[in-house]
Amino acid sequence: HLGPLMLEEGKMSQKIDFARDRFPYCVVWTPIPLLTWIFPFIGHMGICSSSGVIYDFAGPYTVTEDQMAFGRPTRYWQLAPQGITANEWDAAVDEGSREYRKRMHNLCCDNCHSHVAMCLNLMGYGGSGNWNMFWLGLNTFFFGRFVSVAAAVRTFLPFLMLMGLLLVLCLVVR
Repeated sequence: HLGPLMLEEGKMSQKIDFARDRFPYCVVWTPIPLLTWIFPFIGHMGICSSSGVIYDFAGPYTVTEDQMAFGRPTRYWQLAPQGITANEWDAAVDEGSREYRKRMHNLCCDNCHSHVAMCLNLMGYGGSGNWNMFWLGLNTFFFGRFVSVAAAVRTFLPFLMLMGLLLVLCLVVR
């Protein structure tokens, strides 16, 4: 799979460890039952520390560590933190997580994507302080990689089955 990522000063990050769900410097994503079945681009998101530990805003006043609210990650988007040290990365993830442990979860406005955006904004990832739900979702959908073929099937099969059922119903009613 993915090899080590070059960081500043020639340091190497840890490799992704799919068996242990360790995704250093990554945004991770997993489907939300029913919601992702209808809209396959909508799912649950978390951000990982420099050592790969997953943090996700799982619900009101709750940021979980290493146990995503809707199951293991099916997709990951590995970031390239040029100019950001491991300590700075981890401090931003910690600060964003501490803030979100004080917040009520809102599906549309202040959710897991907002938590990840805050962490990236705190560290100034990509020279930007303007990360938001939309850009994170778009980037993860188009630049994220599936952890396996089975993960891709788990993401898209329910949607395809629903669309197939809808097509059959339309043809029968016609």
